[in-house]
Amino acid sequence: MAVENQTLAPFYSDQRNPYNYSKFEQVDRDVATPWLTLEEITQQLNLFDDESQDTYLKSLELATRMAIEDFIGAAIYPTTYKVYYPNFGLYNTAVFLDLPEVAVTAYNSVGVSIDAVEFYSTSNTVPVLIAATNYSYDPTGNRVILNTIPNTLNQTVANPIVVTYTQNSAFISTYPVIKQAALMLLTHLYNNRSNTSDTMLREIPFGVAALLRPYKPLVM
Repeated sequence: MAVENQTLAPFYSDQRNPYNYSKFEQVDRDVATPWLTLEEITQQLNLFDDESQDTYLKSLELATRMAIEDFIGAAIYPTTYKVYYPNFGLYNTAVFLDLPEVAVTAYNSVGVSIDAVEFYSTSNTVPVLIAATNYSYDPTGNRVILNTIPNTLNQTVANPIVVTYTQNSAFISTYPVIKQAALMLLTHLYNNRSNTSDTMLREIPFGVAALLRPYKPLVM
């Protein structure tokens, strides 16, 4: 179906550029479960039989894991987001709701779980839950297909449609190349504990970014 009004194109069109969400926010993230073991870390840093820095190393491990997740767009442990969409007046019409890009290897029905699709109604100040039978997740395009938009959307709310989803653990977190990049990054953080350096540094040819780059989302 052709779309004459281009302001509606992001919702109607199969094209995902530009994305049609207004904003998204992280609402839940595992900041307690270790990924790299202390044994892996101490071997990397040559800290054999030295337990005096274990607490500091655990904090570096968490910082490293979060940086890796953010860089490649993959969840090592489940992470939950809320995504907000505007109202374009497409009542009683099926629409596509783009989700933020994730790593290509997380693109499947297991990698992303839709927790809730909600909307702000004209008669409510809190979102109303849309039945799961009224939407589905399209793993080929990483988007939610909403069968119909209710015609009671609140006209005063900037972004009346809200999708909550969880990016589940990506199997690439077990790849040796991902863990090696993490150990290299942790080593850098361990050896550089401030934001400045007295020497000129440059990245080694097969550094962290080079190892991780093949796993980053390709945004067209």
